[in-house]
Amino acid sequence: MIRTEGLSKRFGDNLAVSGLDLHVARGEVFAFLGPNGAGKTTTVRLLAALVAPTAGRAWVNGYETGQDDKNVRRSLGILTEAPGLYERLNAVQNLTLYARLYEVEDVASQIEKYLRLLGLWSRRDEAVGGFSKGMKQRLAIARALLHEPPLLFLDEPTAALDPEAARRVRDFIGEVKGEGRTIFLCTHNLDEADRLADRVGVIKQKLIQVDSPANLRRSLYGRRVVIQLGSVTQPVRVAVSELSFVKDVQQIDNTLTISLDNPEEQNPVLVERIVAAGGAVQFVHELHHSLEDVYFSLIEESEQEKGP
Repeated sequence: MIRTEGLSKRFGDNLAVSGLDLHVARGEVFAFLGPNGAGKTTTVRLLAALVAPTAGRAWVNGYETGQDDKNVRRSLGILTEAPGLYERLNAVQNLTLYARLYEVEDVASQIEKYLRLLGLWSRRDEAVGGFSKGMKQRLAIARALLHEPPLLFLDEPTAALDPEAARRVRDFIGEVKGEGRTIFLCTHNLDEADRLADRVGVIKQKLIQVDSPANLRRSLYGRRVVIQLGSVTQPVRVAVSELSFVKDVQQIDNTLTISLDNPEEQNPVLVERIVAAGGAVQFVHELHHSLEDVYFSLIEESEQEKGP
């Protein structure tokens, strides 16, 4: 669906994107994460054939950017950070204009479909200038989907929205995902990316790492189990440390944090050994790191590699 080889973009002396090699599969939700100025929006503009690369190549929906830009643009929908709607026109008029530009066949039916799906049908005849930011964002999503594109670019879709509006947008993204569309999501909301994305890519001019959120956590932190006991005695510590699959044990008061490769198989043996050594197990859970932890670790590691 999306493939790039050495894709780069420079604006004067500023290198916005450097040597991007990326593949996004059909039907995947891919989240692009990075600080301001990391190259996320520039990458979207390159893939949408809105700007030309300084170097490298990109293919979108089977079309190469720079060679078949008209078909690239026809095959995608895009939500920019600023919706860019005509505020004196109502919702139907706004969507009608863009539907004609996209040469949508059944304009009225498509407009009704997406206004209903996004909860805007009852406000269809009102001027967009009177809409809340969340309503404008939903209308802009409807505009991006009118021509039923297989690929959707969403640049900060919930930025500055109140919690209710943000949740409504996220729920709709989940529905679109269920239809098998490919979604390329740029966001600063790491919890949102964690919930919605099949894979995430962390970028800071260069692509730092790409994988599923779960695999990124595992590669950086491994898997650790937290066991709370009534007390941690010497026999309990010895029993735990003698198990061949235990990689590391840390103790804070009456809590043991234990590194394992496969908690699903190893936890029962571990708990059995602790109980046999006289330990009173109060609860057991796996220690989970957030995507935010992963993100900052990768950014910090990238900065250290770059050096002063």
